[in-house]
Amino acid sequence: MQIADLPAVNATLNAVAAVFLVTGYVLIRHGRPDLHKRCMLGALTASALFLTSYVVYHLNIGSRPFQGQGVIRVIYFTILSTHVTLAATILPLALTTTARGLMARYDRHVRIARWTLPLWLYVSVTGVVIYLMLYW
Repeated sequence: MQIADLPAVNATLNAVAAVFLVTGYVLIRHGRPDLHKRCMLGALTASALFLTSYVVYHLNIGSRPFQGQGVIRVIYFTILSTHVTLAATILPLALTTTARGLMARYDRHVRIARWTLPLWLYVSVTGVVIYLMLYW
């Protein structure tokens, strides 16, 4: 694997995180807390691997400019700006949510998870969308 392969790896890790998040949500709604915990820790792991890979890529390669013009350019930068803004908030939210769950502070865990899940899912999915818009 080469550094040039990392954007595809990053998109895959974002997709994996999204699948874990949705699966974990479904599992907790069906009363499967042990499997929910495993999925959410899987999402956290996938996101941590993504962040590491993302930093390595950008330290070595830099940014890739978006080539699209017209309406698609506006759409891309709208998605990108919301993605970047929310991505900055996900790290502390995800860590706080995870810590509360692991410490069995379920009332506090649920209160913050209601915000963390949709934002984290949005960041994961838009990460894949941004990759597709830049590299396909």
